[in-house]
Amino acid sequence: MEHNIIENPVIKVFGVGGGGTNAIGHIIKREFEGAELYCVNTDAQSLRSVSGCLPDHVIHIGKELTQGLGAGSKPEVGREAAEESIMEISEAVKGADIIFVAAGLGGGTGTGAAPVIARAAKEQGILTVAVVTKPFSFEGNQRMSYALQGIDELKQFVDSIVVIPNQKLLEKLDNSISLLHAFDAVNEVLYTAVSGISDLILKDGMINVDFADVKTVMGSKGLAIMGQGQGIGEAEDDRAIQAVLQATTCPLLDDIDISNAEGLIVSIVSGMDLQLEELNIIGAELRKITSENATIKVGNSFDLDMQKKIEVTVIATGLKSKSDEVKSKPESPFRVESRKSQSNDFTPKSQPKQESASSVPAFLTKKSA
Repeated sequence: MEHNIIENPVIKVFGVGGGGTNAIGHIIKREFEGAELYCVNTDAQSLRSVSGCLPDHVIHIGKELTQGLGAGSKPEVGREAAEESIMEISEAVKGADIIFVAAGLGGGTGTGAAPVIARAAKEQGILTVAVVTKPFSFEGNQRMSYALQGIDELKQFVDSIVVIPNQKLLEKLDNSISLLHAFDAVNEVLYTAVSGISDLILKDGMINVDFADVKTVMGSKGLAIMGQGQGIGEAEDDRAIQAVLQATTCPLLDDIDISNAEGLIVSIVSGMDLQLEELNIIGAELRKITSENATIKVGNSFDLDMQKKIEVTVIATGLKSKSDEVKSKPESPFRVESRKSQSNDFTPKSQPKQESASSVPAFLTKKSA
């Protein structure tokens, strides 16, 4: 029996719509390495504004449908635009081992096209992770309704989905923060989610997490949350406990019971002064809050700039929000079906009850406290 050994996994990140392409721009500014970055949009002007994305990684979808003018905040138009360009999308995802789909949900292109891209990736057997945002409250009820329906659509096609609630993130930031910096904070969370998982696989350490480990923990697991924490000082200063508690304690997660997580991926980055006992402490703290049946994969790497510091990133998968456990699945107004049975019925339905699939990393809430 032959086994395909993946030594250097190919990671591709697709930023979809205005929010998604802005996130790609932020990732490029952070000089992130290790993944191929793609910008996908119906809006030609928005695509031109993203600097640093390789020309052949810019995908202008729905050229005939939208004439380069965007989706007009209509998810059904975003979906149709992606279907028009499905061959180009399928070619772009080809060859990847992991696909990240980043989008700001609630508008037209991100909400409508992201599930189509996720479907194209799953049809090729690619591990697919969505990292998406829900709108700020000032953006109105209709955008939130579209966003929640977009989450339901994505859940059909992704292995794991990390949902970032912009409004709750905003509540943790300084009241005097500018709108520009607020969106930068959102982009930073998206960046942390993508880079955190990618670095686990690509960076060498004394204890490694490989692609197979990530696939075990994230494959077909549904809702995921991510937190990051940092401890500073000497080992005797309890920096390990500081880091792991900061990574796993977040008031925004009160609708999600992390103890029911099916899997955890844990990354520990430190200077060369990391002690064995600190690894034991981190492991013990995680066991306190998770099921004994949870699959836990731990990796560590060293960074010479992290002397007297420990950074812990935790990704918990296979979770359900309390509202998920009691509500029936709502009917979507722009369902993405298999290409053989697609319908053009996009009549919006009434707004479903908002779920609290919060997943803002704890490190950001601590920084802004």
